[in-house]
Amino acid sequence: MHDEQALETSAWDCHLHVFDAERPQRQGHYAPATRKLNEIETVATAQGVGHLVLVQPSVYGSDNSLLLDTLSTACANGVTGHRGVIVLGHDDVVGEPVLSESGLDAMHALGVRGVRLNLVSPVGDAGTDLDARIAAWAPHLRARGWHLQWYVHAPQLATVLALHRRHALGCVLDHLAGMTLHVGANEPAWDALTELAGLGAWVKLSGWYRLGAKLARPGHGAGYEVLLPQIRRVASIFADRLVWGSDWPHTGVATAELPAYQDTWSPVPAALGNPRALRVRRAGADLYR
Repeated sequence: MHDEQALETSAWDCHLHVFDAERPQRQGHYAPATRKLNEIETVATAQGVGHLVLVQPSVYGSDNSLLLDTLSTACANGVTGHRGVIVLGHDDVVGEPVLSESGLDAMHALGVRGVRLNLVSPVGDAGTDLDARIAAWAPHLRARGWHLQWYVHAPQLATVLALHRRHALGCVLDHLAGMTLHVGANEPAWDALTELAGLGAWVKLSGWYRLGAKLARPGHGAGYEVLLPQIRRVASIFADRLVWGSDWPHTGVATAELPAYQDTWSPVPAALGNPRALRVRRAGADLYR
């Protein structure tokens, strides 16, 4: 990172995960190694990042206990600037014992600000009745200012758009909204993305190696420059409703091949220039307040 960015003390990393290999996992997916919050806190702090957003990984389904335990421990240690995004099960409704009002309030107090829906993972939410599920959750999410966070392929943005038109919830789109290198300039996904921006949606600048770029290797540079045109076009649509996420610890990537933390940031100033990139680093304060 550039010196002026490293000195920033209110920066946000808005997409990362924690794992415990001993926790029950959903079958048919990757098997994560244990990666704890203190590992990434140390690295992030050295890069001027003081706020981390923990996103529930699909491998744990709707068992959010690890994420909530991690946030609780951080709060007990006096670290209250982190946030969380949970997953709700296919049959979860508000009411004891799964989702009580007091339970939602307790999660909010720990820093939870959203619910993730994953239409990409083989153990995700594709094929479920999204409309009915969101309708049941919407009043309770809206009352707390929570948003829906989506991990989708670009052609699925039309579905996301239709659901947000109906339910009027905040919307956050993971990993450049799925606009990979293979999404052409005239594909309909761009129209759906533009309409979602008009509804106030946000986009995470994250997950570069998921978008068609080669995974950065330690000592071999980032190699993400091929994505700069897509990043710039998405940024032109979303103005200041952009946040950055490292996607640490890069699920499915061997520990020895993990990209350097700063390499996951480098495409943002390269695409947007330093002044705008610095705004992106701070924008989590608005999205996750």
